[in-house]
Amino acid sequence: MKSRLIIALAIGALISKVLQVMELLTDHSIFWMGWEMPGISAAYLFWGAVGGSAFVGIAIAWVVNAIVYGAAAFGVLTVFKPLTLAKVATK
Repeated sequence: MKSRLIIALAIGALISKVLQVMELLTDHSIFWMGWEMPGISAAYLFWGAVGGSAFVGIAIAWVVNAIVYGAAAFGVLTVFKPLTLAKVATK
């Protein structure tokens, strides 16, 4: 369980970083910004609450997106684990 959580968070961090890079490569396309909305919303809340730096806001956006997409990856990994065990048991 712990290893799946770590793998899922690593996948979420990778997806979050790819989304940030794709935003720059596509000239801030609305499509990519839609995928980044959980993190961007959290960053805007942070800036509104304390008026912090842009670097901290970007870090918050990255972490929140990593957690959101990591949770989805964790769900996928949790579903596929019993399926692979069932496949091995039938052989």
